[in-house]
Amino acid sequence: MTNSAARRAGRREWTAFTVLLLPLLLVSMDVSVLYFAIPAITRELDPSATQQLWIFDSYAFALAGLLITMGSLGDRIGRRRLLLIGATAFGLASAAAAYAQSAEMLIAARVLLGVGGATLMPSTLALVRNLFQDDKERSRAIGLWSGAMAGGIALGSVLSGVLLNHFWWGSVFLINVPAMVLLLALVPVLVPEFKDPAPGRFDLLSVPLSMATVLPVVYGLKEIAAEGFETRYLACLALGLAVGCAFVHRQRTRDEAMISRALFRDRRFGAGIALNTVAAFAMMGSAYFTTQYLQSVLGMGTMEAALWSLAPSLAVGAAAPAAAGLGQKFGRGPVVAGGFAVGAAGFLLIGLVGTDSLGLLLAGCAVLASGIVAVMSLVSDMALASAPAEKAGSAASLLETGQEFGGALGMALLGSLGTAVYRADLDGSEPAVRETLGGASAVAEQLGGPAGERVLAVAREAFVHGMQYAALGATALLLVTAALAAVLLRRSAAPAPAELPEPAGAAH
Repeated sequence: MTNSAARRAGRREWTAFTVLLLPLLLVSMDVSVLYFAIPAITRELDPSATQQLWIFDSYAFALAGLLITMGSLGDRIGRRRLLLIGATAFGLASAAAAYAQSAEMLIAARVLLGVGGATLMPSTLALVRNLFQDDKERSRAIGLWSGAMAGGIALGSVLSGVLLNHFWWGSVFLINVPAMVLLLALVPVLVPEFKDPAPGRFDLLSVPLSMATVLPVVYGLKEIAAEGFETRYLACLALGLAVGCAFVHRQRTRDEAMISRALFRDRRFGAGIALNTVAAFAMMGSAYFTTQYLQSVLGMGTMEAALWSLAPSLAVGAAAPAAAGLGQKFGRGPVVAGGFAVGAAGFLLIGLVGTDSLGLLLAGCAVLASGIVAVMSLVSDMALASAPAEKAGSAASLLETGQEFGGALGMALLGSLGTAVYRADLDGSEPAVRETLGGASAVAEQLGGPAGERVLAVAREAFVHGMQYAALGATALLLVTAALAAVLLRRSAAPAPAELPEPAGAAH
């Protein structure tokens, strides 16, 4: 089937796409929805410090660890079926989290939410790949998908703040339930089933191997970002990489591997995953600094900081669809390279931020996010279009796993660079001040008066200095990546898609 013969999408497909954006928004919002709720949860459930961390992290770890497994499972049992199973699990887990009576119950519900999220994310993106056979329409749809995912993360914290002003803390979870009910009602009517017609046996051993690869690496990177390069976190990275070598070897040597070798026959697939990982590195690496800057440097409350952080999202809404059009006109290579260059310009602006530069920070974040989301939409479309249609679930899960790695790596490396500069600037200060900006704020509050103000002013200057160095380092990385993208994708005009399988099962 050539692209000229591809069936164009009609009202039914675009309506189905709109429905598929619903789980995407909810899953991305659940990453940040606890930001405002944790004080109320602490008062009600009295979690220990370790339990509080797991309330935050259990969702992300379950999501990251199961993406590859769920993408492969969706190819085998049907992406629509897996989406419905995941929506049911997500809705039930949301209700359980909302009415949790203990910290242990809430952690268990958050784990189940992560399991449900891991089924929803690759299923929705793979179904978008299958619904839209025309290149231009698919590029446009994936652009909107990328923008919705970025917007959902920013919206989550604001929505939780609004809900908590009127309801109890469980409302931040309970809002998912009616949305999942709506999804369960509409998906069987609007979305046809797609699956691999000859999937082969499911490789059960690859499931624990994939989880033992992803989880230690993501955990190690997150902890390095928070605590620095400690031996135990480096050991986690080493363990994950070692198991990862065994996992890759199994995928390369088994005929019925979880990740089909057919995915990598087209070099654009591997290039798309790599470039998407770098894009996530930049996006999450910048978020590590900007949230702290708004609250700890400018002294904003959590709600005010969350509302200001929405401002750059307005630019993102136009960036992804515009990138799809430019990619069709000029080819993906120049536009992806340009997107990384725009992202580098955004980091350069962030590198010029002082201790009272809200406007410059927001401008830098808007420019950065516009460039990076444009890159994500184009390389996601390229990777999915180059993969065999029957493996769309596995392809989508690899893209999203790469994003998890990239985001954790961005927070770890850029955060560690900023922290190193911060501590070097405060060499000789008392340990609490030198450790983190939050620690310095606590010391300043205890001292009070002019002495406290001096401590806080010096600490803020040091934090901004560290942020500037990290931003300049990220600028250099994105400029190098822009050059590499131009070379790797120089022949990457919009490809004619492989022939799509007929829907497996009726749409109703």
